Amino acid sequence: MINNNAPIVHGHDVDIQLVGRHEEPRIDSRLLAEQLELKHRSVFALLSRYKDDFKQLGKLRFQIAPLIGSRTGQKERFAMLNEDQAYLLLTYSRNTDRVRSLKVKLVKAFGQARKAVEQHQTDYLPTYHALHEQIKAAGGDRFQHLNFNRAINKAAGITAKNRHGVAMPVKSAVVVAHMMAMQSIGQNDGDLKHAYSEFKGRLDGLLGALSASQKPLTTCREVA
Repeated sequence: MINNNAPIVHGHDVDIQLVGRHEEPRIDSRLLAEQLELKHRSVFALLSRYKDDFKQLGKLRFQIAPLIGSRTGQKERFAMLNEDQAYLLLTYSRNTDRVRSLKVKLVKAFGQARKAVEQHQTDYLPTYHALHEQIKAAGGDRFQHLNFNRAINKAAGITAKNRHGVAMPVKSAVVVAHMMAMQSIGQNDGDLKHAYSEFKGRLDGLLGALSASQKPLTTCREVA
């Protein structure tokens, strides 16, 4: 069990930051230690001691990074915990006011992450995957799929990494662009080369104008 009376290490309230966009969100064990006002080595020792328990709830991911504040380049190991693993860690701690408060923060943070992923899938992924499947059915490969999507990204002024975080008008236009691409492929009887050329001509007018009206594009705070 974690000793909540262990020496405090710069304890102060901070927002819960989750890591991971397209995969399950995770939280840094160092942040949990800070929230619990514990030295990270105490938390990491517990994770190592009961690693088999944590592994039952998903892959236990360990990473190495320079020790924060170290002038010698010393490194430390830490864990990136999924939602269930984070909750399990807190069950090994005494149920103090601080622990209960952290549980509430985690519930909210992971809940918001799930909603963001669900909205992303609802708003954009269905047409993204539909376009991929149509290109595949026409005999295309992933490189041709990339070409179509790079054209969409360029016209919208976004990148593949921040596509799901752009403002709703741009995201809606991206969905329309997916549908336009599928229409071009259908009208050209699966000839991907001609479909791509036709699609680009139609695309520049749609997303180019929209991108110019969205300066700067609004991006979401990273949680997933």
